[in-house]
Amino acid sequence: MLGPNPDEKGGMGKVSKLIRENVAESIEIQYISTWNGKDANRLTNFAQALMAFLWQLIGGKVDLVHIHISERGSVLRKSIIILISLAYQKPIILHTHGAEFTQFHEELPKPIKRAVNWMFQQCNYVIALSESWKQFYIKNCHLAPDRVIRMYNPVTIPSRIPNRSSSHPLKFVFLGKITPRKGIDDLLNAFASLPIDQQNQVQIVLAGTGEEEAAKQLAKQLGIENHVKFPGWIDEKQRDDLLSQAQAFLLPSYQEGLPMALLEAMSWELPCITTPVGGIPEVITDQETGLLVEPGNVQKLACAMQTLIENESLRLRIGKASREKAKDLDIKRYCVFLSDIYEQSAKKYDRNEMAVKNTISH
Repeated sequence: MLGPNPDEKGGMGKVSKLIRENVAESIEIQYISTWNGKDANRLTNFAQALMAFLWQLIGGKVDLVHIHISERGSVLRKSIIILISLAYQKPIILHTHGAEFTQFHEELPKPIKRAVNWMFQQCNYVIALSESWKQFYIKNCHLAPDRVIRMYNPVTIPSRIPNRSSSHPLKFVFLGKITPRKGIDDLLNAFASLPIDQQNQVQIVLAGTGEEEAAKQLAKQLGIENHVKFPGWIDEKQRDDLLSQAQAFLLPSYQEGLPMALLEAMSWELPCITTPVGGIPEVITDQETGLLVEPGNVQKLACAMQTLIENESLRLRIGKASREKAKDLDIKRYCVFLSDIYEQSAKKYDRNEMAVKNTISH
């Protein structure tokens, strides 16, 4: 398995880590980090990854290659991995994650786009994070429908959920990269538009790294800095502690694959205010398992916040429904299905290899 550093601050790192921690004991995963999350050491890290990968291949220790990919530089790095895997005739599973892959793919020059499509076509299976992403890869990368498998991201389901009745003050939480793409400016502007008495009932927690200083400056300009906390990037325990203390989750993104932070919030029985982008509308049904607002619609975002502030019974009902939906994405179920894909890929490769040998012998 090849992907980002396990401690990488994003969904790819979380998914790969969950798989390795929960996969069947009959499957041995050797994980190689192709990127450590730091631009300064990117080339060195990738060169080391290539050497480690080649060493495994030469030693005959590889039965299947599972590659996590996003967009831009990730596509270049993983294309090299795909070519090497093909040279060694190893079955390949390409696990796509890129929230911005549509724009990246659209802007590629035609010869490079054809090359990227060809790379995708050489893989035994391409895993897409949602049905909408599956259809994108089929249509735009010209993949056979039976080669693209929709697999929503997995999540660990907490065994116990706190009682959130009569909570005060309310804690509305965001987890992820603090950037305009995630709707941070919209979130702050929406909260600032609420009546003062409602603002006083809520603490906004923006946990993550990125453009923190710009967000802090905007909060100050809007006069809401006393209501907004920036704890920085938090580890898994801190994340779980924060989600257990929260009453709602906010993610007004403009682009997404299927965000792990959203699924984690759902597993903690939180009502989520988010946008119908990427795979989100396939797990969030408006007014049932969450509240959906169009990206950039600050007024409706403010109304959604206001609704959850005023209506405790709705908060609790949507939270319970979101947790029930998240149970369908339990990592244990996910790994059973993934094990089947591994087995099918290996068998398909064995059949293809046997067919080639029979052709040569005749």
